Amino acid sequence: MNFESELHNGNFYIPECIKCLKVVWPPSEFCNHCFGEISLKKKAHEGKIIEFSRQDDMYFCLVEFDEEIKVMAKIPDTPKIGQTVKILKCGISNGNYFFQVI
Repeated sequence: MNFESELHNGNFYIPECIKCLKVVWPPSEFCNHCFGEISLKKKAHEGKIIEFSRQDDMYFCLVEFDEEIKVMAKIPDTPKIGQTVKILKCGISNGNYFFQVI
């Protein structure tokens, strides 16, 4: 099980080092701190919007999870800075990660 295969299946896991317990972001097969092996942790993923932008009728936001992980996501409604959101949908499309929050 690796990050990309899980994301491809619509699952968002947090990669964490087995040896030093650091979150590994961007995702990798080995820890970028101690080169230990990675384990994927499923957590309740609530994040906070730290930036957002609008293009046509679509909003995009930068969401921070666990004070370490930042992802760009689509959001259907008008976002607010500091708003708490959850991942509604995620995956890989045309080789690119995608996230949608509510």
